[in-house]
Amino acid sequence: MAWNEPGGNDKDPWGNRGDRGPPDLDEAFKKLQSQLSGIFGSRKGGGGQGSAGINAGLFAVGLLVFAIGYGLWGLYQLDQGERGVVFRFGAAQEGVVLPGLHWNPPIIDRVVKVNVTQVRSKSHQALMLTEDENIVDVSMTVQYVVDDPIAFLVQVRNPEISLAHATESALRHVVGGSIMDQVITDGRAAIAVEVQERLQSYLDRYGTGILVSKVNIDESAPPNQVRDAFNDVQKAKEDEQRVINDASAYSESIIPNARGEAQQILEEANAYRDRVIARAEGEANRFEKLLFEYQLAPNVTRDRLYIDAIESVLVNSSKIMVDVEGGNNLLYLPLDRLTQPAGAIGGAVTQDTVRSLADAVMREVNDRIASGRIQR
Repeated sequence: MAWNEPGGNDKDPWGNRGDRGPPDLDEAFKKLQSQLSGIFGSRKGGGGQGSAGINAGLFAVGLLVFAIGYGLWGLYQLDQGERGVVFRFGAAQEGVVLPGLHWNPPIIDRVVKVNVTQVRSKSHQALMLTEDENIVDVSMTVQYVVDDPIAFLVQVRNPEISLAHATESALRHVVGGSIMDQVITDGRAAIAVEVQERLQSYLDRYGTGILVSKVNIDESAPPNQVRDAFNDVQKAKEDEQRVINDASAYSESIIPNARGEAQQILEEANAYRDRVIARAEGEANRFEKLLFEYQLAPNVTRDRLYIDAIESVLVNSSKIMVDVEGGNNLLYLPLDRLTQPAGAIGGAVTQDTVRSLADAVMREVNDRIASGRIQR
């Protein structure tokens, strides 16, 4: 039953105040002190003993709060890509803290988080002298990660400055041993690989805990003061190479054609040689056979040879003049008209006529041979 309900006898917890006003704050505070003294100290004794008990209770509460705050203060968490390095009173402890929730005593230990998976980059640009005494402007980017967190934080005071100095040294060493054409043209990739190897050796020697993942040559060109002249030289070299390529292409097209024509001439010469030899051998074989036939029948063979010779001559002639014995007239044989069809010359010449004319010619020839006017 509440104190102010009917039948509650009007029992005010703050005192039986007749005016029903607000409670006295001093009295409430004294009651709180009394309760705390009952918990942490003795209720007996005078006022000095009560104050001492109150102070002891407050100290205990404060100590508890400090212990809780100190414990919470030492809690920390490392992500998957982070590693922790513990410094106890300023001295680095061996071993790194792996990812997860950890606790270290604050003030005594200091934990430094280092991201070992983040790829960092460092740009560098400088004018350098090549082996052939030319100046080139090289711009490069170094990509790296932290491989050893303890060495990265402890071994060197400023790892990035050490990285910049090592990059400068490695790049000057490699570029100083190369010619200008290699640096600014097709040798850039090889130079980047060599710079990466030399840079990593420097960083390992310094103990920086840095692992170089890649070196990129962003730009390599002559200085701005001579860039126009260099571009002219490069253009002249390109023109020279283009002319050489054109000449090579022309020679590649001419030489096979010449070789083909030469081979064709050789083949034709060989064919002509074989044809002449075969013809000569055939003529020789024919002559031997004619000789054999002539020895068997000289007159017949001789007449046949004469007729063949006359035929070969008359084939190329369209007219024949025959000297007829006993007169001044010449016998004219129009062979071009005689060989035409009968209708073409009006039907006056027949096959019998031609045959009789041929026989007359043969008789005349034989008579002249018999009289000695034609020598065999």
